[in-house]
Amino acid sequence: MDVIEMARELGKLIQQDKRYSAYQEAKAANDKDEELQRLINDFNLKRVELNTEMSKTDKDTEKLRELDGVIKNMYGEIMVNPSMAAFNVAKNEMDGMLAEINNVITASANGEDPATCPSKPTGCSGSCSSCGGCH
Repeated sequence: MDVIEMARELGKLIQQDKRYSAYQEAKAANDKDEELQRLINDFNLKRVELNTEMSKTDKDTEKLRELDGVIKNMYGEIMVNPSMAAFNVAKNEMDGMLAEINNVITASANGEDPATCPSKPTGCSGSCSSCGGCH
């Protein structure tokens, strides 16, 4: 079996993991949450309005301040929505699993023993060549 075939097998295992299932379920719940979708749509419209105002040569600083405050409040509402909160937890779990997988692959590609290399970052050694990325 070649490396790509093994990666495909790893992909199948990832899709069988409970973190993947939880992520997919949370994503679907977000899509079905009409209140959340309304909040996201309103947020995006306000961001367009802010960007339009910012691109003007004669910017209205008071309007910019007001839009910035409205956008921050809307973002806060989105983030406390129960569907979004559950999604963020599931996404963080999924991202953590993918980061661990990436750490093992990167360490192995850098010559470490795949059976014993750490899956979690062990701190910054100062050398980016042996790093799975800053977290």
